[in-house]
Amino acid sequence: QAKWRRLSGLVLLLPHGFEGQGAEHSSARLERYLQLCAEDNIQVVYPSTPAQYFHLLRRQVKQSFRRPLIILTPKSLLRHPMAVSQRSELAAGRFLEVIADLTLPEHPRRLLLCSGKIYYDLIEERSRRNREDIAVVRVEQLYPIPYQQLRAVLEPYDRIEEWRWVQEDPANMGAWPFIQVRLREITDHSLGYVGRPEAASPATGFHQLHQQEQAAILHQALA
Repeated sequence: QAKWRRLSGLVLLLPHGFEGQGAEHSSARLERYLQLCAEDNIQVVYPSTPAQYFHLLRRQVKQSFRRPLIILTPKSLLRHPMAVSQRSELAAGRFLEVIADLTLPEHPRRLLLCSGKIYYDLIEERSRRNREDIAVVRVEQLYPIPYQQLRAVLEPYDRIEEWRWVQEDPANMGAWPFIQVRLREITDHSLGYVGRPEAASPATGFHQLHQQEQAAILHQALA
């Protein structure tokens, strides 16, 4: 588009999600696509429900201005009992760039922002620990940054002091290097990081170590 002045509606569906299967089966190298993002040239999204996926593809077909669409999705959500949508959600509505906490805790003390599969791990662990004082917000569209939607969704949590970004990827990968800078433009809150430390490889190939790392992320986010 920038070089040849040609529009493209290309859609890439890339497997991305840490499931203990090793580096080649865990990361679509999200950070590299986000490095390419500028001047509204592409769309990078990480939908978490079937309805979101449906409305995303529908939006891609119906929008008048064609832009490449990069969709990240883990295989495990195909069988996850919580990753479901009602028929009514498919028949009506639209793609939501940001999704507020569906339970909206009455007196939240901590706000967790995340994208993708880690959301289901967080809400399951939150329920197990009975941490009703923690809110979880999903950022479904990583680029273009949905500033207006983010401001609207995050406004009720403005009094919360603890804001954290949670991801499965190492700190030098995933959405964190990209999103932390953009979130500073809409909030004065200090955003903490929860996830794997910086690493040369995207993911471990040892399932037991993967489980230990995943448990450490959930503990740090919800303890």
